[in-house]
Amino acid sequence: MKKRKIIIFSIILSFILILTLIFYEPESKVTVTKEETDIKTEKDIYTSNIIDNVNYSSNDADGNSYKITALTGEIDYTNTNIVYLTDVKAIIKLTDSNEITIKSNFGKYNINNFDTIFSKNVIVKYLDNEINSEYLDFSFERNSMIISKNVVYTNLANILKGDVIEINIETKDTKIYRYNSKDKVNIKSINKNGNN
Repeated sequence: MKKRKIIIFSIILSFILILTLIFYEPESKVTVTKEETDIKTEKDIYTSNIIDNVNYSSNDADGNSYKITALTGEIDYTNTNIVYLTDVKAIIKLTDSNEITIKSNFGKYNINNFDTIFSKNVIVKYLDNEINSEYLDFSFERNSMIISKNVVYTNLANILKGDVIEINIETKDTKIYRYNSKDKVNIKSINKNGNN
């Protein structure tokens, strides 16, 4: 009889063990599924940060204004204060001064301090002056524009070629120089009758 009880007990224990193995799901499957869902959510957030027809404008206490427009903008998902722009145009209107326009293929705009980096096919126009380059770092905080990479400055009288032009936007003081101090800035005079 004791042997019979042991056999019945073994059968019941085996049955419980088989049921447990069939219906038991390890916790790791649930965690993996949750992680996959989180990854999809982050990807959805990243792909939804593109803006069409971007337009930012600001005015300071002195009456200066800065307006920047772009065909598209993409918010940096690691720093939401930064917007990457394409087909960029900016207009700077300074108190008691004419406006400065800047155009470029690309830009990087900081919405907190309005600092902007323009790149690729940069064109700056002010009165009869035009500057062409590949890079411009504009800062209201520094009151400056630092223009570099293939810089060509043209006005009614001259064409200047250098590595860097620094402009104080408040005083209009301008420096043009080469990285290598031994190299000279190239200056070509434009003769008004068309002869150089």
